[in-house]
Amino acid sequence: MRIQAAITGVASYLPDYVMTNAEIETMVDTTNEWIIERSGVHERRILKDKDKATAFMAAEAAKNLLKKKNLDPTEIDLIIVSTATPEYQFPATANVVGHLIGATRAWSFDLMGACSGFIYALTVGSKFIETGTHKKVLVIGSDKMSTIVDWTDRRTCILFGDGAGAALLEPNTEGYGIVDSRMYSDGSGQPHLYQVAGGSLNPASEETVRNRQHFISMNGQAVFKLAVVKMADVAEEMMMRNGLQSEDVAWLVPHQANKRIIETTAERMKIGMDKVMLNIANYGNTTTGTLPICLTEWETKLKKGDNIILTTFGAGFTWGGLYAKWAYDTPEKQTHKNGSAVNANVASR
Repeated sequence: MRIQAAITGVASYLPDYVMTNAEIETMVDTTNEWIIERSGVHERRILKDKDKATAFMAAEAAKNLLKKKNLDPTEIDLIIVSTATPEYQFPATANVVGHLIGATRAWSFDLMGACSGFIYALTVGSKFIETGTHKKVLVIGSDKMSTIVDWTDRRTCILFGDGAGAALLEPNTEGYGIVDSRMYSDGSGQPHLYQVAGGSLNPASEETVRNRQHFISMNGQAVFKLAVVKMADVAEEMMMRNGLQSEDVAWLVPHQANKRIIETTAERMKIGMDKVMLNIANYGNTTTGTLPICLTEWETKLKKGDNIILTTFGAGFTWGGLYAKWAYDTPEKQTHKNGSAVNANVASR
C-alpha cells in the first residue's frame, strides 16, 4: 500500500507588535492608500526583541504544534527549517530549534528557497515519510524579515513582516496527504531580488554597511511580472496533472506576496476569492512563514478530503506548486501563541 506524507497538524507564531501603515507613513514618503493599492497590506507584525530572532519564532510555532498534537518532542525524527533570515551563517537554524524544543532524537537542517522555501521543504520532507524511514517530520517556515528590510526604502519596507508557521508530516495509507508537487528555479532572476552583501562574495565590511548592502534589493516590476505568470502557471499545472477542475479545488493556499498576484492566480484557476486563503492585509509577506500561517488560520475550515493547492514564487527565481488531500477534520477552534486566539478576521470569513 502506498505511503503518502500527510499534514497532520499546523501551528504558528506571530509577534505581538503590530506595525500599521500609519506608522510606515511616518517613516517614508508613502500613504496608507498607496500601500493598500499596490500590495494589499494594511499592517504587519514585527519582532521587536533584539534578543529573539528566526529560531525563537520557529521554536514557538513548533511548541504550539507539539502542544496541540500532545506530542513529546523526542518523537520528532527530523526538523526542516526553511528560512531566508537564518539565525547564524552556521550552525543551521534548525539545529538551534531542535535544542529549544527538546527534540533530542531528531536530526535537522535548513533549506533555502526564499519565499518558495516552505513548499520546497514540504516536498523534501515528504520523501523521508514516503520511503518509510521517518514517521514524524517537522517542517517550519520562519523569517524575521524586519532585520533585512531597509526602513528608508518605501518600495520594500511596506511589504514584509515577521512570523513563523509549522506543519507536521506523518505517514498515511488512506489516500490523504501530499499527492503531487512541482518545483522550479531560474538563477537568471538573482539580480532582481537579493541581498547584495553578507555572503562569501561580499562579506560584511565598513563599505558594505555604508552602502546599505545588507538589506533587500528588489526590482519590483520584474518580480511582479514574472510572479503573476509563474504562480498561476504552476497552480494550473497542478490541476491539469491531477485531473482537477475548478470545482474540485476546496482551497487555494497562495504565497502572500501581493494581493494582485493572488487574485490573478485565482482567476486563472477559475475559482472565486471565497476559496482563497488570504491574510496579507494582516501580516504582509512573512516569506517562508506565509503558507503555514495561512493553513493554521484556516485549519478549522478545512475538512478531511479537501483538495488544496499551494503555490508560491520567490527570489532566485524560485517557484512551485503542491497538491494535497487534507488529512483531518478540526472540530474546535485552535489557537496560536501571539497572545490571542486565531485572528478574528479569519473567524468572520
